[in-house]
Amino acid sequence: MTDSALIDDLLADQTYYIEFNGHLTNHVKHAVVALYGIGAGPEEVRRYYENYAKLTAYGFGLEAPRPSSVRITERNWRQYLGKRIGFAGYCEFFDAEEQRLGMTGLLREYVPQLLDGWTGSFTHAMIHLGWGLDADSRWMAIEGLAYLAFSYVACHAERAEPVPSTGQTAAEALLALTRTWDAGRDRLAHEVLEVVSADAGDLHAELARSGLQYRIARMLGEGHPLIYGSTGWLTGKDVATCFAELYYAASLIYLSQPGDFVLLHLITSLYAMERLAQDLPAEQQHEVIRAFWVGMLGIVFAERLFPKADKLATLHELLVGAVDDESFEADWAQLSGRARLEEEEHNPKLVYVLSRLWHRGGRETIHRAAAGQFTRTPALPPSFEEPPNE
Repeated sequence: MTDSALIDDLLADQTYYIEFNGHLTNHVKHAVVALYGIGAGPEEVRRYYENYAKLTAYGFGLEAPRPSSVRITERNWRQYLGKRIGFAGYCEFFDAEEQRLGMTGLLREYVPQLLDGWTGSFTHAMIHLGWGLDADSRWMAIEGLAYLAFSYVACHAERAEPVPSTGQTAAEALLALTRTWDAGRDRLAHEVLEVVSADAGDLHAELARSGLQYRIARMLGEGHPLIYGSTGWLTGKDVATCFAELYYAASLIYLSQPGDFVLLHLITSLYAMERLAQDLPAEQQHEVIRAFWVGMLGIVFAERLFPKADKLATLHELLVGAVDDESFEADWAQLSGRARLEEEEHNPKLVYVLSRLWHRGGRETIHRAAAGQFTRTPALPPSFEEPPNE
């Protein structure tokens, strides 16, 4: 078996369910893509896969696949969006549809209807889909599409106001929002806390057990005018420019709170969404960008993760336009070596994405700086003392 064939087999594996211990996402295929991408050999990747299946960083092993309680069809597939049932049924449905339409046709047919739910499962369904496409894994992409439907939580990008171009970059728009947040920090934080703490009977009970996913779903459901009125920066720009600006903004906010587990996901999910956009028509690519911006801000609002405006501005002044020379190439070998030692798979994912950005985008210093800020597996909240709600 060739090296690539072994990796392909791992990504096509159907031995384990997409989640474990309730809503915790099975990340192992994300780790396979990242580890192989930063230089791990196939046997090293296989060992990681096997060890992760036995015991994840959360202290639980992966679980066997669950049969679907419903049959998903062309008539009813929308009916179960976000109900957290029928994952296997969605896989069967999208598998058949891919055979009928091809992968590009499948994505163009269903992504426009699923895109708004990209923050479901705390962005991991989108990561699964986009990273599956990145690895050219048919089955992983089908799983990702099924997981999007299974865990769908709308971010309501349609609420974004059609504001005229502001002449800002994404980072400057983020800085403006941060200054507004600073000016009313106590009031805004209190408003958000009331929203994310409120009871919402329409949300799945397992999200309440999560805490994080519940807060994000509540914030996105309720929304905030500051989120919807901040999209002027992307008006009139081509898709490549928008994604480059988003990568800079996501890396900037991550560096403002280095190692933050929540903010790291903005970088890895953005990579997934950029890869997905490549298979969509131009007009849909701009919708991907808008959905990411609205969802990103919803996550930042929900967790009240706005940094101090002065700190973000200072980081921006230090890093905007900063470029490394070729001597920093050696840093990536060290970062990759460190990441391959990590049990927490988010760290090799971080290095994988930012290394690719650095090498393709002109060696921007911000991406190397962010790649070195490793995260830790967060402690599970007290709600996990209760059994899953499904």
